[in-house]
Amino acid sequence: MAAKKSTARKSGRKYSKGASKSVKSAMHRRKSGTLRRGKSGHGGKVKSRKQAIAIGLSEARKKGAKVPRKSKSTGRRKSSGAKSKRTRSKARS
Repeated sequence: MAAKKSTARKSGRKYSKGASKSVKSAMHRRKSGTLRRGKSGHGGKVKSRKQAIAIGLSEARKKGAKVPRKSKSTGRRKSSGAKSKRTRSKARS
């Protein structure tokens, strides 16, 4: 039998228990309709599940819970394969 390669893997939780508690709390508040957008809560009700999770993780970060850093690619990216109409029309003529 071939020997298994030992890969260096970090052990332990990626998110702390406190982080999962705050996400759980945010999800319950979304369900009950009390989770709101914005700093002061004037942005309206949160309806999206993903947004509720993001709010829960953000609250956990503020409390100092173990949560991985936000990824840098949060904004929308323009796909490199798509060409504008102007470029395509020039290519034809």
